[in-house]
Amino acid sequence: MKYCKNCVMPDTCPGIKFTEDGICYPCMVKKNREKIDWSKRRAEFEKLADKYRGSNGDYYDCIVTVSAGKDSYYQVYTMKQRLGMNPLLVNIDNWTWTETGRYNQRNMLEVFGCDLHSLTLNRKVAKKMLRKGFFYRLIPTWYWDRGVYAYPLHIAIKLGIPLIVYGENISFEYGGFQTEETYSALDQINNNVATPIPWEVWLDDEITMKDLNPIQYPTEAEIKKAKLEPIYLSYFEAWDGYRNMEVAKTFGFHTLEKEWVRQGLSESYEQIDTVGYNVHPWLKFPKFGHQHNTDMISQWIRDGRMTRKDGVELIKEREHILDPKMLADFLAFTEISEKDFWETVDKFANREILEKRDGIWRLKPQVIKALERGGEAEL
Repeated sequence: MKYCKNCVMPDTCPGIKFTEDGICYPCMVKKNREKIDWSKRRAEFEKLADKYRGSNGDYYDCIVTVSAGKDSYYQVYTMKQRLGMNPLLVNIDNWTWTETGRYNQRNMLEVFGCDLHSLTLNRKVAKKMLRKGFFYRLIPTWYWDRGVYAYPLHIAIKLGIPLIVYGENISFEYGGFQTEETYSALDQINNNVATPIPWEVWLDDEITMKDLNPIQYPTEAEIKKAKLEPIYLSYFEAWDGYRNMEVAKTFGFHTLEKEWVRQGLSESYEQIDTVGYNVHPWLKFPKFGHQHNTDMISQWIRDGRMTRKDGVELIKEREHILDPKMLADFLAFTEISEKDFWETVDKFANREILEKRDGIWRLKPQVIKALERGGEAEL
């Protein structure tokens, strides 16, 4: 296991690549941003908006995929206010909400004046799918994430709205198997969040393909016939989650700290509309030795908002911690016992890089040393 010399991302992140000099690809992406002619890309984006603005008469010009987060605010602000489009917002409902998230969603709709189409996934099926994903390989929210990627395309086909706007290309921006930058989000379903898994894993006497309609990606023929054009906004302008948060706050967006200070995390503005979902990104820790905290700290280092030294200290202090409120919400929804939860975590724990201290999985001392110096651990 080795760490980037510039940020704090490890090479255990699925699909991530490093240069010969020990720099991770997301850091190289950030550096290469300086060479991009953003005015040219903005002109391309405006031309794309011109193509679809009014193309449906008084109907919707595009679909914007949203949660209730700061990136959603920025996407809607961009499409509605900056480009003068008439977007239909589409989202997948959470199984539980924070009060802050409820407020942010309601405020977003009022401030920007948009219609929202929200799908509440079959909760009976969802419980079973989350359980299956967790016990299968610690990927409980695969079902939810597939819905986020697939369902907006279904709505676009049914309503005749070809342009679908997503935020950032997660795999390209933060490290994954997709290392080629493109404005098209057609291949988003193959990133490392909701990578296709054989349907046989999920089907049983109680779950059939009919139950999984919202998460089935449209066929190539259906996409071609509807002339769908799903895009990443991050292709057309340098993506910056912190900047998006600051813009969102000018429109009344609330961060989470007044409601809930999440143990183990170093920020209060990312994935804050839901409670138990964040168990999923934490589950990267037992498997890969890093979680959401590392992702965010790495972004701050790349953006010059934090030194690597300070980032290392935060990881050493917090990376292993799973917030008890998150866990309680997840267990309540999935009806998994806490005993079964931790026994399953133990089953998947990567013992090459982790060891238990005081009953808690922690990074091994030699891994910590590699983190501190930005190099490879001697395991």
